[in-house]
Order: sequence, then C-alpha cells, then structure tokens
Amino acid sequence: MSKNKNVARYYAGASIPCAVIMPDRRAVRQPVSRRNVLKGSAAISALGLTGCGGSSVGSSNLSTQSITPPPVTPSGSGVHPIFGADLMTRRNDAYNLRVSAASTQADTTYDTQESNGDEGLYADYRASFTKGLPHNALGEVETSAYEALLGALESGRTEDFETITLGGTRKLANPQGAYKFELVGLDSHKTYMRPAPAFESAETAAEMAELYWKALCRDVPFAEFGTNTLVQAAAADLNAFTKTVGPKTPGGQVNTSNIFRGETPGDLTGPYISQFLLKDIPYGNNLIEQRYDTAAPGDDFMTDKASWLSVQNGDSPAPLTKGSPRYISDARALSEYVHADYSYQAYLSAALILLAVPNSFDLANPYNTFTTQGGFTALGGPDVLDMVAKAGNLALTGAWYQKWLVHRRLRPEVYGGRLHHQITGEKDYGLPSELVHSDAIAQTFANHGTYLLPMAYPEGSPTHPAYPAGHATIAGACTTILKAFFEESLRLPNPVVANATGTALQSYSGSLTVGDELNKLASNIALGRDWAGVHYRSDGIDGLLVGEQQAIGLLQDYSLTYREQFGGLSFKKFDGTVVTISGGAVV
Repeated sequence: MSKNKNVARYYAGASIPCAVIMPDRRAVRQPVSRRNVLKGSAAISALGLTGCGGSSVGSSNLSTQSITPPPVTPSGSGVHPIFGADLMTRRNDAYNLRVSAASTQADTTYDTQESNGDEGLYADYRASFTKGLPHNALGEVETSAYEALLGALESGRTEDFETITLGGTRKLANPQGAYKFELVGLDSHKTYMRPAPAFESAETAAEMAELYWKALCRDVPFAEFGTNTLVQAAAADLNAFTKTVGPKTPGGQVNTSNIFRGETPGDLTGPYISQFLLKDIPYGNNLIEQRYDTAAPGDDFMTDKASWLSVQNGDSPAPLTKGSPRYISDARALSEYVHADYSYQAYLSAALILLAVPNSFDLANPYNTFTTQGGFTALGGPDVLDMVAKAGNLALTGAWYQKWLVHRRLRPEVYGGRLHHQITGEKDYGLPSELVHSDAIAQTFANHGTYLLPMAYPEGSPTHPAYPAGHATIAGACTTILKAFFEESLRLPNPVVANATGTALQSYSGSLTVGDELNKLASNIALGRDWAGVHYRSDGIDGLLVGEQQAIGLLQDYSLTYREQFGGLSFKKFDGTVVTISGGAVV
C-alpha cells in the first residue's frame, strides 16, 4: 500500500443512483452502468446536460432556455385560469432552475485542494489520525490496520470498511459520509482549505502551546482574564513562540484582552461569550434560560498514560459527571456546551432570538417596505429556520470530505502523547524545542506528573480526524445564513454578561451589534472545542471558511427561487468583505 494516497476522488466500482433525463424530461432512477449511460447519452446530449460524474453542462440560463408555451384553457372548462393555465410553464421553469443551479455550482472553483504531505513522510504514521485502531505501547498505530483504512477510503466500498480492525469498542465516525452528495449548494468535494499545518511545524507547536494553556485556564472566569496571573503567564509564554497564533495587538503581541479569542470581525468587541449563548431563547410559548450542566472545576482526563492509550485504542470510559446548570462564564462551561449540543442548536437559538427582536430582518428585505404583504415561507421566519437547518448538515459534508479523504490530521491528544514520549526519552518525534521548553508544558507536568494534554472529556476526541472541525464548518455555514437574513448593523437590545460563577446574568453597558455577535458565536462554538482539547485553533478558524463556502452555494441556489424583486441577500464574510447574492450570482 503506497503512502499519501490520493483518495480525494470519486470511488471506483460503487453503484451511484443517477437520473437519466429522457426526452420528455421524466427522471428514471437507475444505477450507473456502461449500458445505461450509453442508452441515455443521446437524450442527455440533446438537452445540454452530462451523465453522472460528467463535467461541464450546457447553457442553463433561464432567459435563454426554450420554454413550452402554456396550454390554453378552454372556455367554459370550469378550470380557474390561475390554477390551470400554466402547468407546462411551471414544469419547465422548475426544471430550468435546477439545471441553472447545478451549472453554477459545477463551475465554482476555489482552488486545487492539497494535503500537507505528512502522511507520506513517516513510516509509523505518527502525524495521521488513527484513533480507534489498535496501537502499540507508544500509541503508534499498527500499520496494517491503518493501511486497511486507507484502502477502504480509496475504494469507498462498504465491505472494505467492514474489514478494518478496530482496537476497542468505539466505531469510526462515518467515513463513508465523505462521499455523500447534496442536491443543493456547493458539493463537498469542491470545498477548499489550505493544507493543515504540518506535524513538525512552528505553527502546530504554537497551537499546542495554546491548547496546554487553555487546559490550565479552563476554570478561570472570562470576566477575570484581565487580572488573572495564570492568563498573564499564558500571554507571556505564547509571545515567545516563533509563530504566535490567534489575534494580536498592532505590535504583534498576545495580551489578556485578545488571548484565546476568535479572529473574525466582532470577536474582540465586548464580552468573550456571544449574546446568543446567554440571552433567553423564545421557544413557542416558553422562554428557555441558557443555563447548562457542566463538569466540576479541575475535572480533567487522560492525564495518565494508561487511560490515554486505552482511549486511543477505542475503549469507552465512564461518562462525565455533571453539576448544577449555570450560564457560560468560563471555558469549562463552554467546552461542555459544545460537548452535548446537536449540530445546529446554537444557530436555531440565535434565529429564534433574532426573530423576536423588532425590525431585525436585513434592511434589503422587501417585506420591510411592502404595505400589503408579510414575509413567511419566502424571506420570513420559516424560511430562515429551514435554511439554518439545511446549512448545518450541508457543512458537515464538506467537513467529512476534508477530514477523511484529504487531511487525516491527528488529534491534539495524540500530539500530546508524542510530546510526552519525546520529553521522557522514549522516542524522538522531532517536535520543536520551543514547545518542549514551554512554561505550559512545565506547569502541566507539575499538576499531573505527565506531559499529556489534559482533556475536558473522558473519551477525548471523536473518532474522526481533526482538520477541519465539524463544529466550525457548521458554525461557518449557519452564521453566514443568519447574517444574510438579518441586519448586521442592528444593535442588540439589553446586552448581558454572566457573572464570574455563572449563577446570574448582569447588564452589559456597551453596544453590541447583530453581525459582531453572530461572528463571535461562530468563534465561540468553533474554538469551544479547542478549550476541551479536541481541536487545534486552525481546525476551527479554517473550518469556518469551509462552512462559509457551502452556505454561499446554498444561498446562490435558493436566490433563484424567490419571486420577490429586491437587491439580494448581502452580508459581511469572516474576512470582512461584503458580498451580495442575487439571481444565483455572487457580486
């Protein structure tokens, strides 16, 4: 089995349902075969389409498509003209919309996707994700088991995945999901992200130092970051790294005001936690207080070698013991929120909060000025709620493609094991000396007696690769939808902040806008997983961009469906640029 296989492609030999378009435009679902493709090729070519897995499609602009004229309703037929006159026109319009949307997404290209090449560098696969497979005493995977995984990823066949040897009871998290197609938005295999930072790189070393400090600071209230000596020590230590990660001052420094924060517009404004994770959620006839169960202070896991190795092999430890519900006031509470949340929970909550705020829809929404109509199924509440849900799972398809078929980056807990074994002299993994001699590593050893990364979850990370974070791609997609529908410049009424213990909310005197707080929400969720120790910063920051790409594709497709005449859906991207989506185009 050759290393660093190019498995980021359609898998061979699988039966993929394909719609063969017949001359009368009825879709007959058949499995792909040479006979079926040849049988339908003439009809497909005549319509300017392609076969399954084909390349370019013909012109699909609605204005240039020939549309069959509607039948004339006979006089005295009893058929109301509004209902019965345009069946064929509607049928052709619906068909042409689908073709136009598919053509646009097929032509969308961000860049050529590449991996960082780590997988091919090391015979022991030290930099690759191997959790759940059998490992030796150093936590290095049995190479035959990992190569069986690579073979299954290359073929995509269920039977090949079912022959993989596991090391414990935990199953791999849906690697076949990497091949899933969507019928709306940008296909997962067209997403793009930079190669993951390399295993021995200065960037990964700085990311790991940040994670060790985050573990040390999990129980420091966010409200006390400015004065806490541990946070001050973290800032000083992180500034000593060759490649400091995260937001910095104009002089390039980490300080207690920007440390551990996200990197979007809005992340440095106001409290650390977004208003959408603090304010009450209108839920039908009820108001839901955002108090959440969390673990006890100092309750960290996998700090001894035996439990660490057991988790790498796929054993399932006892679940976390939780305490009384409280508001999110520190990182332990935040990390537990993103431990138990369902995929688009935070963004459904944000949508419900915003729908209860008067005049919260984007200023360009035409229903702001219509005098006889209100938005509902189009450009109204149900439209927003539906789009947020669609975006959440669409984003996961992009994450799963990138995770399993491209990067396969090891989790931070495994890097921590490599670091521990290097420092103790059991094996040199070539990790940078600036991390080995970091104050964070020394403090961790003083607390736990090992150099392993303390985890907030007993089971550590999920059983899928690190890069990108699934939570981050969902965050990127769902917050993009919310920014497109709601007015980003609107000031949120009555902002709040949790007290140091999370027992109550207090008024916040500053001004906070919808756009800034939605960006902050995305970062809170994406980097909340870092606080637990299961992701690197780049998994979250770069993952936001993958989700944003797929949300833009989703908005492009659905912008073709609106009857209302208006200027389009506009929002500020995570890099601060403003885009408008109208009629299937991004301008």
